[in-house]
Amino acid sequence: MSDIRLIPAPLEMDYELDENSSAEFLREFNSVLPGDEDPLGAWLKRAKSRGETKESDQVILTLLIELHRKIDALSDYVKNEHKQYLPLNKSVKIDAIGFEHIRISEHRFEAGRRYYARILMPIFPKRNIAVYLLAIDERTAKIDNMHDEDENDWNAYVTARERVMIRELRAGS
Repeated sequence: MSDIRLIPAPLEMDYELDENSSAEFLREFNSVLPGDEDPLGAWLKRAKSRGETKESDQVILTLLIELHRKIDALSDYVKNEHKQYLPLNKSVKIDAIGFEHIRISEHRFEAGRRYYARILMPIFPKRNIAVYLLAIDERTAKIDNMHDEDENDWNAYVTARERVMIRELRAGS
């Protein structure tokens, strides 16, 4: 475990033990894909692949798409049609993260056991990332499975947290 590099990160996670490889957890894991969850994002990806956005200002286009998502979210809220996630029976604060690991604030994991978890990511756009974790000890787990799109955002977040930590260390010297 000494070769695991972790960076402080204030995140929260809902999770549950997945002893029997639950079909419900797998179904939700597969439904929490950014593209599946977001038809507008899928449309934009197709438009970009056809070259229809070459002449567009990408920053303004992204902000416009986000504004549309917010309106859709408000509309869903008013109509009481929001995405329902499985209720996971445990919640915990994450103390630190790495590219392949997380460390939680309390001793709750059982070494060698597999867990299904959702982490609300403070990225743009905010969304839940579904992961499977394999516990190393009571507080540390290895990320066992994550969607490719989520992995890119996760790695970018880890890198951003590393930069924050480096700036704080330099400021303290």
